[in-house]
Amino acid sequence: MASLTITPVRPDFVAEVTGIDLREKISPATATEIHAAMDRYATLIFRDQALDDAQQRAFGEALGTIEASRATVDAEKTRLADKTINDISNLAPDGTILAADARRRMFNLGNQLWHSDSSFKAVPALYSMLHARVIPPSGGATEVADMRAAWDALDPEMQAKVRDLVCEHSLLYSRQLLGFTEFTEAERASFAPVQQRLVRYFPTTGRRSLFLSSHIGRILGWPVPEALALVRDLMEHATDRRFVYSHAWRVNDLLMWDNRTTMHRGRSYDDKRYPRDMRRVTLMDAASTLQQAA
Repeated sequence: MASLTITPVRPDFVAEVTGIDLREKISPATATEIHAAMDRYATLIFRDQALDDAQQRAFGEALGTIEASRATVDAEKTRLADKTINDISNLAPDGTILAADARRRMFNLGNQLWHSDSSFKAVPALYSMLHARVIPPSGGATEVADMRAAWDALDPEMQAKVRDLVCEHSLLYSRQLLGFTEFTEAERASFAPVQQRLVRYFPTTGRRSLFLSSHIGRILGWPVPEALALVRDLMEHATDRRFVYSHAWRVNDLLMWDNRTTMHRGRSYDDKRYPRDMRRVTLMDAASTLQQAA
């Protein structure tokens, strides 16, 4: 396989990768090169990758362990047979566009909030790999924010204030921000809050990162209003446009981001009129943030 060409979009955040066909088996050497690029750039763009589900899954498996379960409502009502592929679409099991009042559509509106994938799981996500199969004629961009740069830009007093804090994350918290509270008892149990560090440290790079998400609903030891006020301040800081890359999709793009060091959100589009078929493979991190280096 030819050597990868990695072209930065910014000096140390987001790069485009060429010289690779993701339909082919990824060698260990190429996987190592991709991991190194993710450590540096946190988000990689692979254009013109005409993948099917099996090929997308194989690419994920070459880089790590894929999450085995989806976190959504009405999980049994899916159009995708492979449970390792997340359906990030506005399509019903029969392929038609979801009704305006569909429960899954209401739930999926939460993807437009800034978040880190699976921060609500005890072992959160490593990488997400989102692939575009069908896109609308306008709208529907994905924005990614660099949480390493956001940490670096905090003043020393704020860094000291937040460095050792632990937060609770849950899908219940993020969906409540939009007024979605219609969970079954089984879903409430599945989405029970988990604890994560607010600041993460990465020995491979020597950098720290804010671990923010709309899924945060509590800070341990803090009154809830005070905690949420701080989280809101940090979210506003961390999503300042100087930290944000906006990806305008083309069919067969694969966008991969590091959930440990970024947040992302989907932008709105006319989802009651146009289909959007995006599929995501998500890799698990090695351990809970509570077990990782401080």
